[in-house]
This record gives sequence, structure tokens and C-alpha cells, in this order.
Amino acid sequence: MTADLIAAIDAGRLAQGLLTIAQTLALSARGNIVHDPFSTLISARAQIGSGNILFPNTQLLCAEGQSLTVGDGNRFHPGSYVEAASGPITIGDGNQFGDGCFTAIANRKGGKITVGSKGRFQRGATLYAEVSVGDGCQILGPIAVQDCVLSSGGDHTHGEADERGSVLKGVGTARNLTLKVGEVIQGHGVFAMADLKMQSFFHPKVK
Repeated sequence: MTADLIAAIDAGRLAQGLLTIAQTLALSARGNIVHDPFSTLISARAQIGSGNILFPNTQLLCAEGQSLTVGDGNRFHPGSYVEAASGPITIGDGNQFGDGCFTAIANRKGGKITVGSKGRFQRGATLYAEVSVGDGCQILGPIAVQDCVLSSGGDHTHGEADERGSVLKGVGTARNLTLKVGEVIQGHGVFAMADLKMQSFFHPKVK
């Protein structure tokens, strides 16, 4: 690939406030792995930690005046899309975003999205507007999550299911919900507190 072509690609990136291809590759100096710097788009405003794995077609975008902070040891599978458009986004450590696309868009003025550590977000999970997801939480399936709070707990490997972070699984829309540690809602269409169960219902302890 010629230097002129790289320069042309970088010019477009710089115009959009994105890291150049060389700057994207330079993230590896902190132990990050960028599998395909040509399809990976990262805002120059984003704060990226160490030990993260970014698969192709990952986008970490941050509008002027906003903040996007990514911690350490996260795994962004292909198609991950994170955008601090109208509010800040903060992501902790050791999360798994994918397999399947993951989307987080802080698209409400004054809102924010916070993701803790050691969570799993798979098969089309999407966070909008204002969402707080604590440590060890899971969102499993094509679920649109808005104005929800999921409480911290152990991760999915924790031996006591009812001590794990909150879980949403299934398909549909979850809006205006607050789940405590160990709680789970399996939804099909609309997620409702009436369907709330403890995680031990799905994962009974083997005696």
C-alpha cells in the first residue's frame, strides 16, 4: 500500500477527529491488540487503557466536548460501536463485548453510560441514553437498554448465582428498570419487573 494512499486515508480520519492508522497501531505500545487498524476507528479524544483487544470494525467515537474512557483488558468483538455523542461513556476493565454486535450510544444531552468491569454483552446488546451497568453484569441478546440500572456483583463465573451482577437476557426493549444483585429478567418483546427472578432459578446450585 503506497504512502500516498495511507496519507489520503489519514487525511479523512484527521478531519473527523480520529486517530491515524499509525496512531491506532501505536496503541500496541500499551499492550493493546488492534487486529485491523484500517477498519478500526478511534477518536483522538478517547482515553484507552492497556491490554484491550480490538477486532476488525470496532469504532470508539467521541464528540467534541464529551469523554470516552476505556479501561484495561476489554475485548471488543467485530462490529462493536461505542459513541459518546451527547454525553460521556465510561467502560471499566475485563469486559467482553460480543460475540455478536455491541452498541453503546450516549445520545441524550446530560445523560451518560457507565459500564463496570468483568461484564458480558453479547448477541446484539445495545445501550442508549442513560444506563448504569455495574461489575459482573450481563446483557445477553438483541436487547435495547435505556434508562436502566443494573447492580454490581460477581461475574458469570461466580459460584453463587444470586451474588452475581444483574442480568438481562432474551430479546426486546428494557426501559426504566432497576435490578439488584442476583436478579435477572428474561424478556421477549418488552422487559418488565413482573418477570424478575433470582438467577438461581436458571442456575440452581448442584448438590
